[in-house]
Amino acid sequence: MMMMKVPVMTLKDKIMEVIGGPHPAAIATIADGKPAVRYMVLAGSPDMTLVGATGKQTNKVAQLKKNPATAISIWSGKEFSDPYVEIVAKGEIHEDLETKKKYWNPMYEKFFKSYDNPDYVVLVFTALEIKYISMGTMESETWKR
Repeated sequence: MMMMKVPVMTLKDKIMEVIGGPHPAAIATIADGKPAVRYMVLAGSPDMTLVGATGKQTNKVAQLKKNPATAISIWSGKEFSDPYVEIVAKGEIHEDLETKKKYWNPMYEKFFKSYDNPDYVVLVFTALEIKYISMGTMESETWKR
């Protein structure tokens, strides 16, 4: 009887199952020395960056300009036992037309109408460290850049 090898998932594979594509994420920035948390839709990429869109005049943009340190948490929320990630990242604000066009998503139309709207900016969060937590076992693994 031949045994089939089950592919072993790498830590990056497991992380991508949680962050890949657009997901609601809790984003924490620093406001006057205190954490400020809000939800945003972020899309995760295999290079361990997460990208989202926001308005240029939002508090999070002002906070990221002062301090790019960011904490992000993503959980699918489908099943209580699903894994989640805690991310330490550096946030960047992109206002150039090329980046805005590159990351434009039709779901942004109701907020910004078009990628050339001056109020539309792209936030890119580069993960420095990602803690992957398995809710089933409560074990965690950490990926570092």
